[in-house]
Amino acid sequence: MRGMDSVIATRLQSDVPLVSQVSQYIIAAGGKRLRPALLLLMCGALGYRGEQRFNMAAVVEFIHTATLLHDDVVDESTLRRGRATANEAFGNPASVLVGDFLYSRAFQMMVDAADMRIMQTLAEATNVIAEGEVLQLMNMHNASLTQEDYLLVIRSKTAKLFEASARLAALLAKSPVAIEKCCADYGQALGTAFQVIDDVLDYDGDVQVMGKNLGDDLREGKATLPLIIAMQRGSPQECSVIREAIETGGTASMAKIIGIVEKTGALTATRDAAAAEAQRALDALQNLPGNVFSDALRLLASQLLGRRS
Repeated sequence: MRGMDSVIATRLQSDVPLVSQVSQYIIAAGGKRLRPALLLLMCGALGYRGEQRFNMAAVVEFIHTATLLHDDVVDESTLRRGRATANEAFGNPASVLVGDFLYSRAFQMMVDAADMRIMQTLAEATNVIAEGEVLQLMNMHNASLTQEDYLLVIRSKTAKLFEASARLAALLAKSPVAIEKCCADYGQALGTAFQVIDDVLDYDGDVQVMGKNLGDDLREGKATLPLIIAMQRGSPQECSVIREAIETGGTASMAKIIGIVEKTGALTATRDAAAAEAQRALDALQNLPGNVFSDALRLLASQLLGRRS
């Protein structure tokens, strides 16, 4: 990770002061760095030790950071990782344009690998992520969203970059196609589980630990899995309360909705759905070499279910 941080510090430099200022602001906020960590762990599991792993890890982090900058503008978010979002601190125009800078810098960096498959993987991933963002926008305030439609959004918007991160390691290591598929399957399943648990925490989290506001998803009119399941299981009156909140983006009934979600067992069912994805990730590791890195990947999938932030 220190090797990746060194690349990030070098490639964030710009002759335009505001670009560096906003970029440094959001990168310095920290975060889990889960996607680059996944890439680096997978490289270790496959025995790849080349310098390009640091470059590709930085590329993945830049792409993710760019999506955060754009997301926070679209969602009108004010808090991320326990402090003001970049759009809150610098304004929407700066956030959007610096997000564009990070995307374009990532594409400059991926050319360094001189590998068409790597460029195809990242180009496809960024395109699918953008489609996922648009799908989510179209589904805002849609209380009739199905579980299948919900999964399509999160597999595009969130899991795709996890999948690409794991696949990149296999491409760097020149692994056989079968191993590449196992890596990609692990990444997609891990990313899906990560987002499902994230949606649980919007109703069962700690604001101080999470670093963002409880109920943000509901405020934005997002019908996430806990709400979808609660409406499937709840009484007509309970469904009506949830439906109205999704359609209006109101959080006045937040306490009541949390009660409904808990009473219907929707949080447990959502955690079970995340556990199934985590198990799918573990199954995908079966054909990888056994070493400390693949052990860490197993631990990562197992511990994901207990995350509180």
